[in-house]
Amino acid sequence: MSHPTSSLANQMKHRDRDMVPKILVQAMFGLMIASLALVTYARVTDQPLSGVAPLADVVKEMPITLQGTRSDGVAVLDENGQQIAFSSENKAGFIDVIWVSIMRARKIEGITGNPALSLVRRSDGHTAIIDPATGWSIELIGYGADNVSAFARLLD
Repeated sequence: MSHPTSSLANQMKHRDRDMVPKILVQAMFGLMIASLALVTYARVTDQPLSGVAPLADVVKEMPITLQGTRSDGVAVLDENGQQIAFSSENKAGFIDVIWVSIMRARKIEGITGNPALSLVRRSDGHTAIIDPATGWSIELIGYGADNVSAFARLLD
C-alpha cells in the first residue's frame, strides 16, 4: 500500500523542476558571467568611464558646518556660526542623513575637528555638498524635493 504523502512529494518534486526552466537559469548565469567579464576587461585595461555625465561649473558656493547629534538633531551653521537650518524643522530630516555620511567619511579618513563643507549650486541648477577635508561629495539629485530643498533653499 502506497503512502498518500509520497505521491504528493513526487508531484511537488516534479512541479518544482518545471517552475524555472533549466535554459532560463543557464541564461541568467550566462548574463552574469558576461557582465562580470565586461567590467573586468574595462577595469584591467583602464577604459575611461563612458556613462558618467561631466560635472557642471559651480555658480554659487557657501561654506557651511554641520553640528549636532543623532538624538538632538543637526544644525546647519553659516560661515559666521549662525544657525541657518535645523534637521527637525521644515521637513529637513535629510540634514541628519548627510551629517551621518560626512561623519563616517571623516572617521574613515581620520579627520578631527569639524572643518567646513561647501554647499554649491551648479550651472545646471543642481545642488551639491563637498567635503574638502575628505574629498567626499554628494550631488543632490533624485533624493526627493523635500530632501534636496533642505539644502538648496539655503543658497537662495
